[in-house]
Amino acid sequence: GIEQVLPLLSDVHFAIVGEPTGMQMAVAEKGLMVLDCTATGKAGHAAREEGINAIYIALEDIERVRRFEFPKVSPFLGKIKMSVTLIEAGTQHNVVPDRCRFTIDVRVTDSYTPEEVLETVRTLLQSEVVPRSMRLRPSFTPVEHPFVQAGLSLGRPCYGSPTLSDQALLPFPSVKIGPGESARSHSADEY
Repeated sequence: GIEQVLPLLSDVHFAIVGEPTGMQMAVAEKGLMVLDCTATGKAGHAAREEGINAIYIALEDIERVRRFEFPKVSPFLGKIKMSVTLIEAGTQHNVVPDRCRFTIDVRVTDSYTPEEVLETVRTLLQSEVVPRSMRLRPSFTPVEHPFVQAGLSLGRPCYGSPTLSDQALLPFPSVKIGPGESARSHSADEY
């Protein structure tokens, strides 16, 4: 939606992104890169010593993702966060699967470009790694900005948000702020 509206707007100097932040100012937020990964093995009968199990290859890669930490840490946004969120494999109980697909949710900081993160993950894993998109980059509005300074003078603290919003698509300074708690997002009783 926001990408459709932005070209219609004239000279925007600042934006407020309405999101649940407990009325704290999110002056920065992590970007998002979703990686679709495919481990490739060789099909075989499960009862015999046949095939190469793609699930086992994927499990090794998933363990690498779980244990890996990017060396550089953003002063404002912290560490890059990688989470395996989906996995799919197999066709029936007696066939060694030749493919296992899994998805990695990567929360990118300003310490690395998304391209650098992608190359690092590709080097780390045996599986094929394909990004869905590279456009949701981290954002940051300097604490010295007059709006941020006004908010600070009113007792509104600022922070770097681990979650993504339209702020990632805005080519001008912005602050994400609003009532409510972000932890309720994507939960059973979200409101």
